[in-house]
Amino acid sequence: MKGFVFHGPGQASWQDVPDPAVKEPTDAIVKVGVVTICGTDLHILKGDVPEVRSGTVLGHEAVGEIVEIGGDVRSVRPGDRVLISCISSCGRCRFCREGAYGQCRGGGGWILGHLIDGTQAEYVRVPYADLSVHPLPGTLPSEDAVLLADIFPTSYEVGVLNGQVRPGDTVVIVGAGPIGLAAIATARLFAPERIISVDPAPARLEAARRLGADAVADVHEAPGQLVADLTDGLGADVVMEAVGVPESFELCTRVVRPGGHVANIGVHGRPATLHLEDLWSRDVTITTGLVDTYSTPTLLRMAAAGRLPTGQLVTHTFPLEQMAEAYDVFAKAAQTGALKVVLGGEQHAEVAVPAA
Repeated sequence: MKGFVFHGPGQASWQDVPDPAVKEPTDAIVKVGVVTICGTDLHILKGDVPEVRSGTVLGHEAVGEIVEIGGDVRSVRPGDRVLISCISSCGRCRFCREGAYGQCRGGGGWILGHLIDGTQAEYVRVPYADLSVHPLPGTLPSEDAVLLADIFPTSYEVGVLNGQVRPGDTVVIVGAGPIGLAAIATARLFAPERIISVDPAPARLEAARRLGADAVADVHEAPGQLVADLTDGLGADVVMEAVGVPESFELCTRVVRPGGHVANIGVHGRPATLHLEDLWSRDVTITTGLVDTYSTPTLLRMAAAGRLPTGQLVTHTFPLEQMAEAYDVFAKAAQTGALKVVLGGEQHAEVAVPAA
């Protein structure tokens, strides 16, 4: 089969790789139908995630069809269309029993496209299938469902819930990429007074308005002044960092009000300065986190009911074999206008099932 293989910083290719096989009785083999590219994949290609070994198939978001299961798998069977979660869960360790699946110590957590081969391939082995794939309702298109593998639960759990968004809040979201836009959509579920989106790209700020931002600001044009003007100088109740660079994190800590919350969502590859000389007396709560995906079943029901604007984030589609071109478009979002890039789907040719 083919897969998109990481070969070190700045190097990856769509190439022949071994067909996956069931290794453990809790495994499932999934034929990938739709897959997408995450900002974290770009961080990996930059060398920001050093634990990813050369030779690893990238990707941790996909929808596909179960083609084989291990003997202990009970919740799915061959032929089922499923969402592959970006987080795998052993279901037995302390953290999994608490619903903190991202911290799994039993061989799960974020492993796909990180510690083991991922989803940007024609087939993928998914460990702990009973807890790590979700059967999909027939009414939900795969191209919409794939956005629930990572960005929507990440934005909702690590941003909105960790930030404790409440009715009447002023919410600032720094970064209007896919994560930031999903944060806008899910923050709106809690009826804040206003949502302010900050980003340098006009096209992304326009997308933020479409998704429900009440005000937008160019990051280079004093967004702190806009926040101050809209809050009578107080600052935002909740600020979410959805970029993953030191400058955006420091901006978040400057625009939050005393007693407010800063929820860091972005993946950081460089150290960010924590200005405790300014923050120590302001009662600010700062949270970080890797998504646990405990909210995925709820978000799937909402998406199937048309309550989440998943499809509005997809700007480009490609066949699987154009993975390298898709990465280039996604990486150059400022020039291409890319938000979420989706590969595969019913419009593209089927691939053969690998031999057992």
